[in-house]
Amino acid sequence: MIRFILWRIIQFPIVLAVIYLATFFLVWVAPGSPFETERKLNPVVKDELLQQYHADSALHFLEYYPWHMLTGDFGPSMSYQGWSVGSVMASAMPISITLGLFGLTIAVFGGCTLGTLAAVRRGGAFDLLSVIATLTGVSLPGFVSAGLLLAIFSDTLHWLPSGGWGGFSHLILPSIALSLAPLAYIAQLTRVSMLDVLGDDYIRTARAKGLARSVVIWRHCFRNAILPVFSYLGPAAANALTGSFVIEYVFNIPGLGQHFVSGVKNRDQTLILGTVMVYSFFLLGLNLLVDLGYAFIDPRIEMTDGK
Repeated sequence: MIRFILWRIIQFPIVLAVIYLATFFLVWVAPGSPFETERKLNPVVKDELLQQYHADSALHFLEYYPWHMLTGDFGPSMSYQGWSVGSVMASAMPISITLGLFGLTIAVFGGCTLGTLAAVRRGGAFDLLSVIATLTGVSLPGFVSAGLLLAIFSDTLHWLPSGGWGGFSHLILPSIALSLAPLAYIAQLTRVSMLDVLGDDYIRTARAKGLARSVVIWRHCFRNAILPVFSYLGPAAANALTGSFVIEYVFNIPGLGQHFVSGVKNRDQTLILGTVMVYSFFLLGLNLLVDLGYAFIDPRIEMTDGK
């Protein structure tokens, strides 16, 4: 186990370096300038700004920012004047994490419960509901589901606010919109996995011993059926905890996603790179936690370093 953890941690800087270089190339070749979004600057002023932000050449940029990033300094934001990228992300991360955790909680509990009931009562109402939820969650893009929720519960019924960030009521609609896609995948994974487990010999033995139906389903079946779902939680959690870029933008939530969209629109190279690196770190770390969690859920799984 220790060897596996060390091997994965050693891979972290290599993967992050590749992600950084790929993102930097895409950002650098994109047309536009962060300093000319509102008006045309004097060439002399523009050159001074480029030198100030170490963006006068690709080599100069790579010589300065990656090494400072190792110490937690992501550099100044090119579009949020007077703000550093670290300050922007520090103010946005708690919001995105709160929204992501709430949305992920809805997706996990709702998807696992719906998938389990659909498998246990195959062909019934819950099975039909799981199919509808899966098709809806997978087919509808995030901005469409968010727009529908706004149109129904905010514009028509006036039950919930249309956007912004404040009390608990502002959290409900974006969390539901954020949870729909992962809930659909989790429900389908749980249903398929539960159907496989329900036919195993040890389940029939547990029933023959007279164990209660709920004990057989939730303690014996569900524990073994959760493994495929658990493997999906790594990228799902990373996506949810950093916040959906589209959902935050639609609901006008000042999270990491909205700042990333603003950075792309304004060609804010430092903000884009900082956001991508934080998101990548979350993804790698959560995938490692998911792999380690396998050993606790099923001790039969042996962790190796791939050699």
